[in-house]
Order: sequence, then C-alpha cells, then structure tokens
Amino acid sequence: MKQTAGVHHITAIVGDPQENIDFYSGVLGLRLVKKTVNFDDPGTYHLYFGNETGRPGSIMTFFPWPGAYKGRIGTGQVGVTSFVVPENALSFWI
Repeated sequence: MKQTAGVHHITAIVGDPQENIDFYSGVLGLRLVKKTVNFDDPGTYHLYFGNETGRPGSIMTFFPWPGAYKGRIGTGQVGVTSFVVPENALSFWI
C-alpha cells in the first residue's frame, strides 16, 4: 500500500461565504489565511483557513456557491470532517 506524508489541505463546497468565515474564524478560531478566486470559476472565491502560520496539513479551503443544489453523499465522498485538538484543551472546545 502506498504511504503519504500527510494531507496538505481539504476542500469543500459551502453556501454563504460570510457564514463560512464567521464559523471557521469566529467559532473555531482558524485564521483566514488567504482569499483568492477559484481558477476554474473566477466568479467564485476560494477561502483558505488554517493555523496561525498557515502550515500545510492545517488548511481547509472552501468554494462558496450560494444557491447551489444540495449534494448527496455517494461513493468516495467525505461525509464528516473532524479536527484533532490537544487533550488538555477539550474543556475549551466543549
């Protein structure tokens, strides 16, 4: 089996860009590392969130498409994304 050095980033599709920023920055405390455009669809933002230094492996990115059809989970798709936090920080996150 092939081994990887880890995940560089995860990308997801969301609805409202401001709700996305409010949640990932305001609630989870991730830094909005960068805001660019989706190079395949220049009318759409590409939002990058990560730790304080934007270290690869800490990055989640989003393409906000308000009004898009709600997707259905199928074969090969991710249904849940989880974050790891230090055990001594669990009371803060709860």
